[in-house]
Amino acid sequence: MKILLIEDDPFFQKFYSFKLKEQKFEVDVARDGVEGMTKMQQSIPNLVLLDLIMPNKDGFEVLQDKMNNPQLRDIPVLVFSTLSQEQDVKKALQLGAKDYVNKSFFDFDTLLTKVKTILNIQG
Repeated sequence: MKILLIEDDPFFQKFYSFKLKEQKFEVDVARDGVEGMTKMQQSIPNLVLLDLIMPNKDGFEVLQDKMNNPQLRDIPVLVFSTLSQEQDVKKALQLGAKDYVNKSFFDFDTLLTKVKTILNIQG
């Protein structure tokens, strides 16, 4: 299973890509929304982990662009952000995100559970 992690923070990139690779996922990383959209189109992932606060194109713009692209529309997105205000979560879900994780808590088990649920992986 291939996961595209769209995240601008080098610490989060390294930590979460390492932890996901330990779980046998293939992980690709994009540093911002522009690179993320390019990588999504080049190699369709099974899941996108998407930060919201990024330079060049933020996560809300990525969700909007993805929804407007018939080739990318059905790729599930798990928003993965420090933004946790109810209106931010609601907006992300309205733009097509499947779920939302607050990355500030470093709770990899919760993230992994949500990834497996979205990808319909048992165990």
